[in-house]
Amino acid sequence: MDKINAVITGVGGYVPDYVLTNDEISKMVDTTDEWIMGRIGIKERHILNEEGLGTSYMARKAAKQLMQRTKSRPDDIDLVIVATTTSDYRFPSTASILCERLGLKNAFAFDMQAVCSGFLYAMETGANFIRSGKYKKIIIVGADKMSSVIDYTDRATCPIFGDGAAAFMLEPTTEEVGIMDSVLRTDGKGLPFLHIKAGGSVCPPSYYSLDHHLHYIYQEGRTVFKYAVANMSDSCEAIIARNHLTKEDIDWVIPHQANQRIITAVAQRLEVPSEKVMVNIECYGNTSAGTLPLCIWDFEKKLKKGDNLIFTAFGAGFAWGAVYVKWGYDPKEDA
Repeated sequence: MDKINAVITGVGGYVPDYVLTNDEISKMVDTTDEWIMGRIGIKERHILNEEGLGTSYMARKAAKQLMQRTKSRPDDIDLVIVATTTSDYRFPSTASILCERLGLKNAFAFDMQAVCSGFLYAMETGANFIRSGKYKKIIIVGADKMSSVIDYTDRATCPIFGDGAAAFMLEPTTEEVGIMDSVLRTDGKGLPFLHIKAGGSVCPPSYYSLDHHLHYIYQEGRTVFKYAVANMSDSCEAIIARNHLTKEDIDWVIPHQANQRIITAVAQRLEVPSEKVMVNIECYGNTSAGTLPLCIWDFEKKLKKGDNLIFTAFGAGFAWGAVYVKWGYDPKEDA
């Protein structure tokens, strides 16, 4: 029996219309465009500011575009995985809402929460369902409404994050393309340095937690920066060594879009030239689980069948890793 690989057969994406610029942020907190660009590399970010709309709205937009591009019918979809930290509700899952909104009748669905590394985990999880031989079409989505957990009086975090979603279709193939390998890790050391203190079972919502802004992201940037550069680089190196690749074999590195200085440092450690690194942080900011698929959504026309891609991310927990993908199709006319 031929080996089954999980290949990416299409991409869909969505970012909200409203654009929050650095000039606007400088009116909220003590900062400037020059400081934000120099320290983070973000010029603007898209924000979902319509009342009553959450992460599932963006995920639905991305998944609907994906289904149109891959000519997939609702009844064809076997599984939906949504990587998100900003689910519409504590329960039910955002993925279950997506099933109803897309009219999916034959799928099961669940959310994955690994913050900025969530889409890496969803790629490997979805790929394993395909490899089992039981599933033919799987949608994996990275989507986050990060504006819902940002304190816009905190100059350390409010310039960093934006909202957005993108989705991949995974299907089986016996060709030597698709999701080839992964190195995924979690060590639990990151709790003190990157978290949202309130809203969970340890610290449920209360007047105190609301008054003290405990439902927003807290981050110690220097510590996160150090761990992110080291662990993203190390996981990429492990993938390269395990698959007997050389630096010249790598066509694209797709890093999590958290900070331009992190992206640059990782590329330098890997000795990969900047023209082989996908970067769109300047116009989207950090969309958490959305950053990796949004990069592919933006760069899809530059990819060709057989290209070697390495995705890498780092997030709260700490959780990080790298996924090696051999791209499965040439540019599509409608992409």
